Amino acid sequence: MSGLSKGIRKVEVALKWDPSPPGEPPTDLDIVAATYLASDPHGTPAYAVYFDSRSPDGTIYLNRDSKDGKGFGWDEVMTLELDRLDTRYARVVVGVVIQQRTADRTFVGVLNPGLRIREGYLVLAEDDFGNVLGATAATVAEFVRDPSGGWTFRPRVEGFDGDPATFTRTMGREQRP
Repeated sequence: MSGLSKGIRKVEVALKWDPSPPGEPPTDLDIVAATYLASDPHGTPAYAVYFDSRSPDGTIYLNRDSKDGKGFGWDEVMTLELDRLDTRYARVVVGVVIQQRTADRTFVGVLNPGLRIREGYLVLAEDDFGNVLGATAATVAEFVRDPSGGWTFRPRVEGFDGDPATFTRTMGREQRP
């Protein structure tokens, strides 16, 4: 029956966290998605999507953006319409960045963070960033186009310590074991 599978088609990545205590700078987490060409699947992203941007073809977009975690339910939500993504793209890596504008912060300083990745009602992954507490950013998912053209999901929570711009440029590089 695996021959009938169309693979992952449309995915929602959602983040939630509690606001900072009164008197402390706001906590701002951002979802970032980077696309990679089939000719260079682990190199420089063809483009990245994050707050105030969307993919050139409209297949990856941010539905909800929070700068302080004061939303109801999921504070930040991004949709990836992988089934509509041009065939020249072979890989999409999704990450989460903690903005460092108002305070230096790692995941240990984010109150009650949560991540959910789902396709329709099927939850593909959930996480609380407990394995990357000292990181300022983390990759959280990888979607790879298989030979039939369908997409497969690989959970990938890996921490990163550095500035958001560097993370966005390097988040899709192959990780050392």
